[in-house]
Amino acid sequence: MATDKELNDFLENVERRAFKQAVYAVRKDEAALDIVQDAMIKLAEKYGDKPVAELPMLFQRILQNTILDYFRREKVRNTWVSLFSGFGRKDDEDDDFDILASYEAEEGSAAAESSLDQVERAQTLRLIEAEIQKLPARQREAFLMRYWQDMDVAETAEAMGCSEGSVKTHCSRATHALADALRAKGIKL
Repeated sequence: MATDKELNDFLENVERRAFKQAVYAVRKDEAALDIVQDAMIKLAEKYGDKPVAELPMLFQRILQNTILDYFRREKVRNTWVSLFSGFGRKDDEDDDFDILASYEAEEGSAAAESSLDQVERAQTLRLIEAEIQKLPARQREAFLMRYWQDMDVAETAEAMGCSEGSVKTHCSRATHALADALRAKGIKL
């Protein structure tokens, strides 16, 4: 069973990485902060009595579910807003009013991107994921821990059971291999 201090220490250590993960998913800092806070509260309330070793997996699952809940709420909210947007209009003198013509998407949101940009980004991400899967196991492991989970060199070395120099070597080889593979496919990041 985790003590209050162990739970608090765990949440402090995971907060920054969870926030980055949430921002990457939802692309809004305020929403990402709310998601992380909700996930932390759920972990503390429902699973605070679990052993410390189980907390990382539980928290990751809670965070993913909270992100999915956010997208579900946004979808429902956007559907209802668009359905009821015409009900509040009282001025009939502007009959050729088109909500889609006047709608301006928030800068940086998915709605502000063109369909072509969204498709290209999705294709690029699929190519990157495929190239990551082709990396040798140790390079892939080091790369994902350092750059996806935002672990520092010491944390990665401890998790992998190797020296910090080995982590740096694995990461360097992985980034060079990925850059070469993506460059060969015409992708410039």
